[in-house]
Amino acid sequence: MNGCGNPPGRRRALGAGAGVLAAALLAGCAEPSGRREPTAGLPGRAAPTSGASGRAAPTSGTSGRPAPASGASAPPTPGASGPARAPAPAPRRFPGLPVRIAHGPRDLPRVALTFDGRGDPDLALAALARCERAGARVTVLAVGTWLARHPELARRILDGGHELGNHTEHHLDLAALGESAAYEEIAACARRLRRLTGSVGAWFRPSPTTYASPLVERLARRAGYPHVLACDVESLDHAATRVASVTRKVAGELRNGSVVELSLGRPVTVAALPLLLAEIGRRGLHAVTATELMARPATGAARTAG
Repeated sequence: MNGCGNPPGRRRALGAGAGVLAAALLAGCAEPSGRREPTAGLPGRAAPTSGASGRAAPTSGTSGRPAPASGASAPPTPGASGPARAPAPAPRRFPGLPVRIAHGPRDLPRVALTFDGRGDPDLALAALARCERAGARVTVLAVGTWLARHPELARRILDGGHELGNHTEHHLDLAALGESAAYEEIAACARRLRRLTGSVGAWFRPSPTTYASPLVERLARRAGYPHVLACDVESLDHAATRVASVTRKVAGELRNGSVVELSLGRPVTVAALPLLLAEIGRRGLHAVTATELMARPATGAARTAG
């Protein structure tokens, strides 16, 4: 994970928003046992209740999610127990927007927290629970082999009110692969998502960076993804060892319409989430899924990085 919709190497200047978080960090980022994280609330939506295990109570159906594209989903195979569930939302086409989307509308107080789905599953569950207690809905771009080892996480993500997408099967460098191998990386993860959820997922994000070459964009469309999800705020949490590094980086660049890239299964990310969610709420922003962020006719400037 090293690039937010632009070729690797580009880094943005940090903004003034880091000051608030820096003060909070001086007071200590460790959270007392039993304390609930600050709420970055979403009007009209109750946060799911987390049980003793840290898992959130499942929500029913997919109310409030955009309707899947016609023919893009197939009913999932029922599990060993319980009735078959409705397919997860399929990729949605946003007319007027380019293939590669890095941010949403700048005139609405909404942001999308997007996570690379890999790493420690217990930390992933902790991250989801913290987001849910703050009323945040997020987008998880899952690596196929991670889902193969932890298939229950696919429905856990969806049942928490979040959305799930494709981050390739093995998290290889797509730019270093030939066309057929690169396509198989995308298609294999899509097949796995369909088996687990009935859909190829709401979004595709290439690996190991969010930058997509024209070839990768074409292969993604061939696999059923009208758009490639990039970002305009990269947390750099994959290389960070301190919470302050993550919170300063994100707070300094966060604004209306931002798509923030984070890691789901890293300790530093889980530790930083309460401060990040509090900062989102302090600014009057609402954390929504990437689909919810884009779900408005395009007006004004194109929503691409640059």
